[in-house]
Formats: sequence, structure tokens, C-alpha cells
Amino acid sequence: MPENTPNPLVDIDAWEAFCDELKAAGQQIIRPEAPIDDLSRAEGWRYLTRLTRIALDMFMECSDRDFPSFYRPSHETAKIGADNPDNHYLRAEINGAHDYLISGPRGTVAYLGFIAIAGGYEEADGNMRSVGAIDTHSGLEINADGTIDVILSQTPKSGNWLKITEDTLAVLVRETYLDRSTEIFADLKITRLDSANSKPAPLTGAKLKADLANTAAFVKGTATLFADWAKGFKENPNSLPPADQEYCQKLGGDPNIFYYHGYFNLAADEALLIEVDDIPQCDNWNFQLNNYWMESLEYRYVQIHVNKHTAKYRDGGGVSIVVSSQDPGCNNWLDTTGHAEGTMAFRWIGADRIVHPRCTVVKLAELAQK
Repeated sequence: MPENTPNPLVDIDAWEAFCDELKAAGQQIIRPEAPIDDLSRAEGWRYLTRLTRIALDMFMECSDRDFPSFYRPSHETAKIGADNPDNHYLRAEINGAHDYLISGPRGTVAYLGFIAIAGGYEEADGNMRSVGAIDTHSGLEINADGTIDVILSQTPKSGNWLKITEDTLAVLVRETYLDRSTEIFADLKITRLDSANSKPAPLTGAKLKADLANTAAFVKGTATLFADWAKGFKENPNSLPPADQEYCQKLGGDPNIFYYHGYFNLAADEALLIEVDDIPQCDNWNFQLNNYWMESLEYRYVQIHVNKHTAKYRDGGGVSIVVSSQDPGCNNWLDTTGHAEGTMAFRWIGADRIVHPRCTVVKLAELAQK
């Protein structure tokens, strides 16, 4: 090696620290209150690999805030915190000190929302708080050609303006559809407006070391956060109490959504009957089943959720949803896909009033007689 060649800033110690932190995340899968059946345990280990994939996109591949790009932080094979099966999620990493433009065809999805985020699950407090929001419910302006333009800045702008703050580090996009088979997603790109750089800077050892540390911290922090949630839900099974809405916003929740979270625990001959007698005016509502790790169940091939568009309603206008491992022949049956227990979520999106769902455990034989 030539004498003037500098030593690398990052040596094997950074890699070993990264691997050690990922290893420590495995403790969340073997917590004493977590299910120990083969399916839940296998999904738990897979969950950690999925969180790692998400974190690598977030902190390694898409972390250049001068040249931001949208990636999918939750999707069909990588899921976090009761991910909504009706959502197409996008996220881009940004720097709150700069201005950005989001633009592209609006598509036909029923609901399109943008949230500026400060903080993340990799931080000590685990907060991913919203600092600004704009969406179709609140009057997102659409151009005559069907495209949209959204400016992100600290100072107000005309048109669609998403407020950001000095500590803003990302923008999260929710594209919510009523019918995935017919609706077209928004095709969006993001660009920094005040950058003089024409190309990305080369990777440095200091950045690589920080990105590795953040990746591992995100995996461990996310796994811990939602394992804590599931533990709390498990203490009050087969019910859907309203979530702490303020806390949901601190974790990146949409301000137009009213959330419920719960836990199902059913015998093979039992079903959970969820009833809502009166459906308020809303952009959408949905109910979904998740595993213990708060990943939505396999919605690509199995009916594990229902929404405003797909539900079959009662004559009086209300809705009944049935959760069980076997098909009782009822409307709005959702398949637990082999899980005797797991988490679940209900959402009102843009509702003009809140109507609480009620839950009852019934025997499958009783349902078959109705």
C-alpha cells in the first residue's frame, strides 16, 4: 500500500456493532408473552428480516436528502405497525432546512395524503411525529391535466403547501384505494428545489457508519415498539377500544384517521362478531387482521380485511364482520389464516362523526343457524 494512502475511517468494528444490534432485536421475538406456536414464531423471525430490508432502503439506499427518491416503507412483503392493506405507502428522506417539490399524475385513488415527519422508530423515544399534513380530504388542488404539485417548505407557499420544520426528516405519502383492482395510484417524484449540486457526493466512512447504526437501531426500535403494543392489546382480548389518538399522531398516524386497535384470541369453534350499526359519512373505513407482530395478514390471496367499498351491508345500513378460522358462510367473513390469536385494527378515514364498533365472541354453530 502506498505511504500516502489514508487508513479507512470505518473498520470491522462498525460492521460488528451493526450485527450485534440486529442480534439483540431477536429478543423481542422470544418475549414471554409472545405466542410460541410454530406459525407465530416463524413469522416473527421473518418480520425481523423484513424490518431490515425496510431500514436498508431508509438509511442506506435512499438517504441522500439532496437527491431524494420515493421508496415503499411498507408493502406486500414488508410490513410495520398494522400497515393498511388499502394503502400504497411512499416515503422520501428530506432535510427540513431545504425546499422540495412533489409532482406527478394524481391517479384515481380515493384518498391521497402527505405528512411531514420528524423523528423515527430508531430514536430513543420512538416518536415519528407529524409536523404538517395536506390531503384530498382537506382540499388538495389538482391541476387541469390531472397532475399535482406540492411544495414542501418552512415558509408558506401558494397552492398545495406542506409545512415542514427544521427537524423534518421525511415525507410520508398514503394513497388509499377503495378497490385495488380498478384504481390507479399517483405516480409521484420528489426534487430538492434549492440544491446547487449536480450529482450525489461520494459515500464517506462517517456516513456509512451512521447509516449502519441507524439501520440496526430502526430494526430493534420498531420490533420493540410494536411488541409492546401487542402485549398491551393482549390484556383485553376480543375487543376494539379506541386507540390513544394523540399518541397515534406521534407515531406517524394520519390526522384524518380515527384508530382502533385490538387483539383476537379464538378457539377453533369460535368467531369474533364485529358490528357497527350506523356508518357515518366518510372517505373510507376499514377493518383488518394482523399477526402478533402487527403485520397485516396475507391480503394478496386471502380475504383478511374489508372496507367501505368491499363490505356487504345489512338492510338497515350497518355492517357485521365475522372473524374465524373456518368459513361460516356469512357476509364479510375474514380468514385468520391459521392464527388462533393476533392483533387487529379498525379505522374511520375522514368521518364526520365517530361510531364505535362492538365485539362479541360467538360459536360458529350459532352463526351457521342465522
